[in-house]
Amino acid sequence: MREIIFDTETTGLDPREDRIIELGGIELKDHFPTGRTIHLYINPEGKKVHPDALAVHGIKDEFLADKPVFSSVVDEILAFFDGAKWIAHNATFDMGFVNAELARLDLPPIPNSEVIDTLQMARRKHPMGPNSLDALCRRYGIDNSHRLKHGALLDSELLAEVYIEMIGGRQTALGLAGPEIKRAVSEEVEVEFVATVTRSRPLQSRLTEVERAAHEKLVMGIGDKAIWKKYGLAAGEKQ
Repeated sequence: MREIIFDTETTGLDPREDRIIELGGIELKDHFPTGRTIHLYINPEGKKVHPDALAVHGIKDEFLADKPVFSSVVDEILAFFDGAKWIAHNATFDMGFVNAELARLDLPPIPNSEVIDTLQMARRKHPMGPNSLDALCRRYGIDNSHRLKHGALLDSELLAEVYIEMIGGRQTALGLAGPEIKRAVSEEVEVEFVATVTRSRPLQSRLTEVERAAHEKLVMGIGDKAIWKKYGLAAGEKQ
């Protein structure tokens, strides 16, 4: 099963007027990162980055001036996502922009059945919240100290870790991975084997004579059904 954890950065908040300026995605296969990614900066075709959006992601108009427009990268995007689920945090926002960009090119929208919203997942799993990406990183012990500003690829990488934890953690990912992934993981893990040593002389019993006599009396009182007799652990015998 293929899934793409992705994120977008935009010029503003309104998909009808604003445009996607960055898209990043991480491929998962059977809930395990494959190493394949997509990362694009996109020219918004004259739409200026709103100051509030700039404060969030720091992507300036000047930086985007020589980047490709959406129509020239749409085939690359659709090919990367082909056959995979689209997974985003607050997917309503990201898919609103993706489908608006597709509509401008008279391309069909991505159906809701192909989309997974990790924000909705987090709200069901942690109803008391908070469930922002930063909050979920803290909850699952994921290092996001390098996330000084939003970035589509960085946020996708963090969300991939959060998503794997929300569906059961790395053990689930390994359990669902194919043989080639399990083999690759096992080759990266160093296993230390500790040899067991049989003592040449058993340790001295810590039982006192009083305790030993009391135990022997208990065994005699139970009779032949005493479990200690079955396993040869009567009071006078050493383990």
